[in-house]
Amino acid sequence: MKKSINIFFIAIRLVLGGVMIYGGLSKFKKSMPSPTEMLIMDDQKKTEYLKNPEKLKIKNYIFGMKQSGFAWELLGITEIIGGLLLISQFFSFIGALILLPVSLHIFLFHLKLEPSDTKELVLALLYLLINLLLLLKEYRLFKPLLKLKIWTH
Repeated sequence: MKKSINIFFIAIRLVLGGVMIYGGLSKFKKSMPSPTEMLIMDDQKKTEYLKNPEKLKIKNYIFGMKQSGFAWELLGITEIIGGLLLISQFFSFIGALILLPVSLHIFLFHLKLEPSDTKELVLALLYLLINLLLLLKEYRLFKPLLKLKIWTH
């Protein structure tokens, strides 16, 4: 039984790590817009976005992250580093810690900007739950941090 649990955790580390590495690398495939570039749409795109404003919110959000000159790349680098740490198995706890805000961000992105896309929302929730499960498995490692007395007199 213990062996199958260990295999399960190895598998979900590999899956989440692989997904994050793939997502991180994909952020560097296309060139970034310059800080002075604007999102300009033709009439056909405007009509499409008027019918589906969710798509426009998503487009603007991602365009803003890319246009900042660092946010999109920082997200990609964080995904790659966290994914590699997860896959390493030895540093998987640190990888899970690094990826917690990323997986939360992915889930909230889909919850707030794409709630009608059930498949993506369920996948994002699954990534978040896997990440939380990996952290809970190693509760003994961060339990002492929760007992620190920050305010000492």
